[in-house]
Amino acid sequence: MRKHNFKKLQIWLLAIELIDDNYLFTATLPDYERYGLRIQMNRCSVSIASNIAEGSSKRTDKHFIKFLDDSLGSAYEWETQLIICFRQNFLSEETFKILEDKVQALQSKISNFTDTLDPNN
Repeated sequence: MRKHNFKKLQIWLLAIELIDDNYLFTATLPDYERYGLRIQMNRCSVSIASNIAEGSSKRTDKHFIKFLDDSLGSAYEWETQLIICFRQNFLSEETFKILEDKVQALQSKISNFTDTLDPNN
């Protein structure tokens, strides 16, 4: 297995950008969502990047893939919460589309990167 410097991985860099976008957005959520969607979306966005970083330290691709799968799961969870926010009119359609496009691009890149790793190693 080749070691990966997570700070140089495009998927980690994109995940960090999503965290920034997420925190800007969740700060605009209603106060009654402080302990609901706001906290959950913040945790999800941080989980995406954190799992990529943690997985990059593992000795085998097999173990790294597990963390990438967890990261991908958090990305889908975050997207679901974004959809809920849109359906509750917490953001405009334009902002929704921008954030949805970003998270879907990240999901695709995580999946593609995972496919380059050897699950038998």
